Order: sequence, then C-alpha cells, then structure tokens
Amino acid sequence: MARLEVNFYSYSLSHGVDIEVTIPSFSSCDHQPGVRPTHEPPAKFPVLYLLHGHGNDYQCWTRYTAVERLAEEQRIALVTFNSGNKAYNNMPDGDNYYDFLHEELPSFITGMFPISGRREDTYIAGLSMGGYGTLAHAFTAPEMYCAFGAMSPGVTARPAGASQYSRERSPFGDVYSRTIEPIEELAGRIGEGVMLPKGYICCGKNDFLYERVCQFRKDAEALGADFTWHFVDGYEHEWRYWDYEIANFLSWLPRTDYYADKPHHI
Repeated sequence: MARLEVNFYSYSLSHGVDIEVTIPSFSSCDHQPGVRPTHEPPAKFPVLYLLHGHGNDYQCWTRYTAVERLAEEQRIALVTFNSGNKAYNNMPDGDNYYDFLHEELPSFITGMFPISGRREDTYIAGLSMGGYGTLAHAFTAPEMYCAFGAMSPGVTARPAGASQYSRERSPFGDVYSRTIEPIEELAGRIGEGVMLPKGYICCGKNDFLYERVCQFRKDAEALGADFTWHFVDGYEHEWRYWDYEIANFLSWLPRTDYYADKPHHI
C-alpha cells in the first residue's frame, strides 16, 4: 500500500486537518518477467472511510489492526482523519465535522487521488464513537454509501435520561445532546422509502455497550431494517475485537468494482 499522510486547510472546519490515505499500489509480488512495471492503476479504486473512536486519532486503525494488509489484498483504498472527540457532528464551536465528512472530504479524496466517487464503490465504517458516526452518516446520507460497518457502536449521543439507550451517561458527554440520533434518522429514511446502505453491525458480548446495541437491534428490526448482526463471546471494548471484525467486514462488503474479483498477493 502507498500510505500518504496529508494535512490541508478545511473550509468546513476553518482550520487544518490531518488525514491518512492508503491506496493499493505496486508490490514486489507484481514483478513479472518481460512486463514493464507501472504505477498507473487500470481503474479507480473503491474506498472505505474509517472513523476512529473517542480518544483515538487517524492513525489508530492502521496501527492497531491489520486493515492495511487486508485492504491491499482486496484492492480497496482507506481514508482516515482526525475528528477529535466531536462525534462526526457539526458543533457549536464551528468544528463542522458532519459537513467535512459528508461533503468536503469525499470531494478532496476523489479530486486528488485515483479513487472512485460512485456510491457503489463507497463504504463507511467505524468503532465506538466512530460506530455512532457511521450510523449517523449512513442514515442521514444513504445516497452516499453502498454499505456501512458499525463496530461496538455508540447508538445514541444523548445524555442520561434522554432516551432508552442512555441508562448510563452518554459516552460522548452532554455537549452532544443536540446531535444526530441514528434510530430517528433510520425511522425517517424507512418512512421515506429510500434505499438504505447494506449494514454490518457487531459488538462483543462482554462490551459495556452490548445491551444498548441489542436494544438498537430490536428497534431497528421493528422498523423493518434488514442488517447483518454479529455478536461474539469473549470480547470487550477493545482493539483485539476490532482487528478481528475488520477482516470479517472487508470480506462481507458487496463489491462490484473492477478489482472485486482480482485479489492482490503481497
């Protein structure tokens, strides 16, 4: 993989932002006698936007999991970025992370790199706070994503007492009490009859969020949502679990791009 760390000025945030773009590239296994090497891809790559959790940063996914190797093998680009602890929403302080992820970042990525902008080739996934952000964006902008993966997700951002999911304090703090509520957005899209992205939602059974994710499943299925659910014994809220699930998620993705049936050996 070619890994590029990029800093650029964001008009959505009014400050610089760090992102990491990881793109499938020529490897030592690609050398063939009599064939001239090239760095020009035959087609644009599909892309997975990966959202980090509360207290993490844009490097955590590639540092703590095998996602870079897996993405190279499956020929899919990865994009991560720093969002602080802002839960991928627009904030009163002007950090408009919803707008950044919804509009500005995809425009930058598809404009600067050999990455497809088609819905059929665009995926989003995240863990914990990033799982909440995944649900929020997949349900408010279903036209953007072919599929999503929410791993050990925060299913609400409301503070304690504000919803059935908040028997404990919101994992993101009271500042997020006015932000997007995934179950409400899901109900809205189903009511409108729009096509939802395919969904993969998972959680370890020893995770402190497990009961809330189970309740979210009941409510989503009551609305008629048809997602893939994966609950696994023996895991808590931990990178060991997310490393396991990112492999499952990448194998599960519905792929129709040029590279879908062309696995890469590295």
